[in-house]
Amino acid sequence: MARGSTSVEVRRDGVAVITVSNPPVNALSLDVIASLQRDYGEALRRSDVKAIVLTGAKGRFSGGFDINAFDKKPKNEKPGYLSIDFLTDIVEDAPKPSVAAIDGVALGGGLELVMVCHARVSTSSAQLGLPELQLGIIPGLGGTQRLPRLVGLPKALEMLLMSKPLKGVEAHKFGLVDAVVSADELISTACSWALEIVEDKRPWFRSLHRTDRLPALEETKKILNFARVQAQKQSASLQHPLVCIDVIEEGIISGPRAGLMKETLCGKMLEMSQISKSLRHVFFAQRATSKIPNISILGLTPRRIHKVAIVGGGLMGSGIATALISNNLLVILKEVNEQFLDAGISRVKANLQSLVKRGQMTKEDYENKLSLLSGVLDYEQFREADVVIEAVIEDLSLKQKIFADLEKYCHSNCILATNTSTIDLHLIGQKTSCQDRIAGAHFFSPCNATVGNNPYSSDFLTSCH
Repeated sequence: MARGSTSVEVRRDGVAVITVSNPPVNALSLDVIASLQRDYGEALRRSDVKAIVLTGAKGRFSGGFDINAFDKKPKNEKPGYLSIDFLTDIVEDAPKPSVAAIDGVALGGGLELVMVCHARVSTSSAQLGLPELQLGIIPGLGGTQRLPRLVGLPKALEMLLMSKPLKGVEAHKFGLVDAVVSADELISTACSWALEIVEDKRPWFRSLHRTDRLPALEETKKILNFARVQAQKQSASLQHPLVCIDVIEEGIISGPRAGLMKETLCGKMLEMSQISKSLRHVFFAQRATSKIPNISILGLTPRRIHKVAIVGGGLMGSGIATALISNNLLVILKEVNEQFLDAGISRVKANLQSLVKRGQMTKEDYENKLSLLSGVLDYEQFREADVVIEAVIEDLSLKQKIFADLEKYCHSNCILATNTSTIDLHLIGQKTSCQDRIAGAHFFSPCNATVGNNPYSSDFLTSCH
């Protein structure tokens, strides 16, 4: 099978299994979508095909629409051609049922394909979500309309506005999938479901026309207005979360086809926005950082970090310490005297206690995390550190002295990092002979605010060689 395509296999029982294949995540490129349309047309025309199962190759359904194709879409394409003319009028309203067999990921456009199908079978580990808002856009293949009808309005808003995916078991609980099975049983179970729909042994649901999970109109307005208030509190300058809510509302009040058309038109507008272009740039930039020239291709793996030493227990130092122990790293916190050290450790305790109060950490977790922290007044214990992070005031001469001392005490493989946001790293390391292992490790302030919300708050620690 050619890369970036779909294939169709008609089984003896009359089920056509259509498989998306576009390594590594089966992204929906323009070629894949064109191939999908051809295979669906063939399956619907063939008299020996009773039903269709849609799946992905190599244990992945689809990671979604190929972001690289955003600027390659046909300029004169009819608005709603894919979401209405193909997915709704041909696939969802077809005389033959489709069942999605989901493993790995079904994200973005991948999940939108899943929701067009008349039933969904998933593995427990499958991940289903609509993360488009992270790119400054909204779902463009009907996701704003079908998700609320399958999981209910509150859950749909949470998944969309927070880009929060569900695992297979949770997706089953909320009605996003109809059954959870093992990977070995996935295709056979999906085929059985499809044939049972044909034989009227199972209901034939068209997601776009379901209303049983939608609240009454007054309740709908309250939920959507609350979501608007929360979205503006979270990010007052961003337009696309509010647009997403408006599109959902259009579908509930004016009907799903009106919602689909508004989704298409608003989606095109957002794709051209500077915010979306910037967020897409960040998306590609983050992925580029994982590919280091002449390093990644050799198959080298990052050295694991076990113990981190921090110089300075002020607002930044204590915040960094909080973030690190919250990610289960051993931390040594150094200060110049007992008074400053006690104050630094007290800040860490206060940071953790605030997580306990908010229900993001148990008292037992608090004690366990705190046990990972130790305070010192000299550099003796720095000999065991894998990374040192300097977080003192922005004073060049002070930083130069600290790094000269660090070079004496730390082992030769220890990474020496500074949290500075203003001083040139070359100047900081000027009085050392190890400038090749001095790095910048800048954190947001307060950096502990991301604890519990951002699993990547200490990513740089697992990326150092």
